[in-house]
Amino acid sequence: MQTTIHPTAIVDESATIGSGVSIGPYTVVGPGVEIGDGCEIASHVVLSGPTRLGKNNRIYQFASVGQDTPDKKYQGEDTTLVVGDNNVIREGVTIHRGTVQDRGETTIGNDNLIMAYAHVGHDSIICNNTILVNNVALAGHVEVRDWAILSGFSLVHQYCTIGEHAFTGMGAAIGKDVPAYVMVAGNPAEAKTINAEGLRRRGFSRDEIALINKAYKVVYRRGLTMQEALEALAELRKQSPVVQPWIDSLTSSSRGIVR
Repeated sequence: MQTTIHPTAIVDESATIGSGVSIGPYTVVGPGVEIGDGCEIASHVVLSGPTRLGKNNRIYQFASVGQDTPDKKYQGEDTTLVVGDNNVIREGVTIHRGTVQDRGETTIGNDNLIMAYAHVGHDSIICNNTILVNNVALAGHVEVRDWAILSGFSLVHQYCTIGEHAFTGMGAAIGKDVPAYVMVAGNPAEAKTINAEGLRRRGFSRDEIALINKAYKVVYRRGLTMQEALEALAELRKQSPVVQPWIDSLTSSSRGIVR
């Protein structure tokens, strides 16, 4: 596979470029950047290091990937951004590296779609198969778990977690954790129901979706304490492992959950 670098691109001599990579006009690849095989970097992209891109990522024009965080605690330390494989990062996206006060690393997994003008703050973790729609903004230390979808203009407060298969409505302002499977909307965001359509599309059976919905009612409709809800969920877990992400969402929450 042949690598092509446009003559107007600026690529630092310390950068590592894989095979089959294309780098477009006026793109800047800084020191400490590693670009894996098969990546497509469009024109006018800025890649700052230390940043490591896996294979077959596609980054569109005017994205800024791996830049220093504006967090005032950051003092120029060698923190990192690690991006997996098969991600699409659209126009104008900004992704910042980590800080030494936390993990020192911002992490993007595999097969994610990050749409135009979205922002991923320092030390955040984006897992796999997620979608961040246009103008989503993640503060620092946010975790977005597998298959979550954040609709346009969703805002996520620092240290919040968006659970597996969760869905946020347009313009949702999220200040607490969103449990797995839950659909939220509003400012401030409130839980509305489960992401049933998303679960159907991903192959969950009718019985599994019904059980997830039953778990939702345990948490949100029965007026139980958190301990009582966890005990009820443990009983449902005996019927199917699809309940386990519910339990994990509640037991791992440090900010409390969206109500």
